[in-house]
Amino acid sequence: MQKQALKHHAVAIVGGGQSGLSLSYYLKQRGIDHVVLEKHGLVHTWQTQRWDSFCLVTPNWQCKLPGWSYTGTDPDGFMKREEIIDYLKGFVQHVNAPVQTGVTVQQVTPQPHGGFQVVSSNGSFTADQVVVSSGGYHLPIIPRMAERLPADIVQLHSEQYRNAASLPDGAVLVVGNGQSGAQIAEDLHLAGRKVVLATGDAPRCARFYRGKDVVTWLAEMGYYDLPVHEHPLREGVRDNTNHYVTGRDGGRDIDLRRFASEGMALYGLLTGLDGETLQFGPNLRENLDAADHVYNRINASIDQYISKNAIDAPPPSVYEPVWQPEGERTTLNLREAGISAIVWCIGFQPDFKWVNAPVFNGNGTPVHLRGVSPQPGLYFLGLPWLHTWGSGRFSGVARDALYLAEQIEARQLALRGESEALLMSGVS
Repeated sequence: MQKQALKHHAVAIVGGGQSGLSLSYYLKQRGIDHVVLEKHGLVHTWQTQRWDSFCLVTPNWQCKLPGWSYTGTDPDGFMKREEIIDYLKGFVQHVNAPVQTGVTVQQVTPQPHGGFQVVSSNGSFTADQVVVSSGGYHLPIIPRMAERLPADIVQLHSEQYRNAASLPDGAVLVVGNGQSGAQIAEDLHLAGRKVVLATGDAPRCARFYRGKDVVTWLAEMGYYDLPVHEHPLREGVRDNTNHYVTGRDGGRDIDLRRFASEGMALYGLLTGLDGETLQFGPNLRENLDAADHVYNRINASIDQYISKNAIDAPPPSVYEPVWQPEGERTTLNLREAGISAIVWCIGFQPDFKWVNAPVFNGNGTPVHLRGVSPQPGLYFLGLPWLHTWGSGRFSGVARDALYLAEQIEARQLALRGESEALLMSGVS
């Protein structure tokens, strides 16, 4: 899009992903002047930072962006990468937001008498209110030990991985078994590659249980509507790792024990590097047992719900391990294992340094209540567990965006009232 000169807007939305566009949808409904500033292009992340076989891990029926719910023929299926991109491109056209692409916001600073100054790569302007909707996954995490690895070993972050064929021949070390790590390890495993997986404390859940997708059960049980302040962990739940499961090939469990029985080499937490020898914690069994405990605990909660509501469903079951580690392997020589590539799947860290407002905790993440920060007129949107578990999914974005639109509208009306009162006092 052509860059345009920016002077003043009632609202500046930083980030043109699904959350920023969802808010734009509701602001347009209210006739509130705003601009959406996007550093890259729309749908950029989905087009450039997802591997080829990527698909949703939640059923298609959960895709409920404002005015743009999934209408395909497979509501219980899982859209693949290209289908997700098409769905989002349709949403872009549906919203028709006032977007400026290719604009990097470099600084947002509250002004002494209210409002904000926004400094961007396209110049400076002012805004009455600012919404940060750039998400919370900004800087790929790669440990410093990576600098000491042999130069001939290819290193990628999960956002750079595309497919098994793009990596050199040899074994592949995948570090981390959250959603991305577990699915990338599976992708490599299915492609016939030798995989070494360094595990962590990621939990897992069943794909289907007692006749339904587990997501469907949890939605019926109200889990996706549970607000942060009612969760037993309170704000601590925002630090939880997502459960690993997949929607691939119609959806299934990811069972690392089964992969191990088929030849995948599992280790505990990667802790260090000594020359060409990797060091791991003696916690593989603990990691696997903990993930299975969460799996069975979720299913047990579904059992209770079925029993309490007298629902006719297939009988319950308990997962029993299909493989157990024999001792704890705590070292691995890179050369002896034939490792030619490493895929780092240990997440991202936030980068809000450009927001010059005292609204962050010690971890650099924003302090807020349903996206409303302590700084008047400054909001956050699109963060995991912004308000509920659904906040980080297509299913919960609309609710969060609508709530902020209502807060923004109320503040705009209040600002207008103050301005009119000042004018009247000047006239009188």
